[in-house]
Amino acid sequence: MKIYFASPLFSEMEQLYNAQLAQQIRQKYPDIEMYVPQEQADINDKKAYADSKAIAMTDTKHLLESQLVIAILDGSIIDVGVATEIGVAYQAGIPILALYSDSRQQGATNPQKLVALQEIAESQFSYINLYTVGLIKLNGEVVNTSKKLVERIAHFIH
Repeated sequence: MKIYFASPLFSEMEQLYNAQLAQQIRQKYPDIEMYVPQEQADINDKKAYADSKAIAMTDTKHLLESQLVIAILDGSIIDVGVATEIGVAYQAGIPILALYSDSRQQGATNPQKLVALQEIAESQFSYINLYTVGLIKLNGEVVNTSKKLVERIAHFIH
């Protein structure tokens, strides 16, 4: 099985997180082949040069060869590259398993948090683009911990 790992990849924090999560997945599922864009020096060595068409063609080729897309949704907003990869996967009928681990989703029944929703700019919850989430849920699922994500991959392996 081939998996495409869609995640923001520009900060040290993002790169370290991606590397450790990719390692966990590879350890649990040694028979899968996983394409992680940040590992592709030909197009993602930011000291070198790759134009937009080379990046789009390379990543899209690997995405369309995959049987599952893992999408990391964390961040202040969904990374625009990840959102694009989700759209391509949806259109191609490739299942998507997404991680949204924002801790502000906790306490959904807390009365004070619910009251705060009525006050402008006082939401205690995060927001995530519902169109993008809808594309995921139409052909996959969203989980809230990396542990669940790694476990749920088994559900998609044929």
